[in-house]
Amino acid sequence: MPSFLDEDAARRMIVYTADKIIGNRDLLSEIDSRIGDGDHGAGMALGMRKVKEAVGAAPGSGNVWELFEKAGKTMLMSMGGASGVIFGSLFMAGAKGNEPKGSLSPADFAMMMEKSLAAIKERGKAGVGDKTMVDALEPAVQAMKRTEAEGFILMLEAATLAAAEGVENTKKYQAKFGRAKSLMERAVGFEDPGAVSVWIIFRSMYEFAREALS
Repeated sequence: MPSFLDEDAARRMIVYTADKIIGNRDLLSEIDSRIGDGDHGAGMALGMRKVKEAVGAAPGSGNVWELFEKAGKTMLMSMGGASGVIFGSLFMAGAKGNEPKGSLSPADFAMMMEKSLAAIKERGKAGVGDKTMVDALEPAVQAMKRTEAEGFILMLEAATLAAAEGVENTKKYQAKFGRAKSLMERAVGFEDPGAVSVWIIFRSMYEFAREALS
């Protein structure tokens, strides 16, 4: 089993993940409509369509970090608003400023996501229990760090399971940010759409790794 993610595999993984988010546009919007504006799915799908175009057309540079940085920057520029900043940071913040690499190890990838989590928490000021995407992202990153020595497939499987548990936990929380904040206890019982998007992203990366890196 390959223990690295080269530039070609990274490009295909990003496109695969983008397709999965686009395919879940209606689901994400439906979830968001229960506690928010109902536009989360449309925003994510728009951003991911632009990511597919940008990453698919990006010339090979020999530096895998640049693909993830481009994906994040594209989401930031195309989605706008808080979602663009937060989901753009999911890849861009962790990939930016790293020493160029032609392939990434599981530990490299876990480090990227750990850096992104730190940046997202700093920018958004949200933590676990605030009913945001951090509720899925933080446990997923912790799972990656625990399992990075086991290879991409097992690492991303663990992250996916942790993210799913994080999504389920958001049903118990009142929202601290966004429109859902005004609902107070009425937001309890519903999952956070941003957390669901994080879970879909990790599940998609796991599915890709299972098929392409096995």
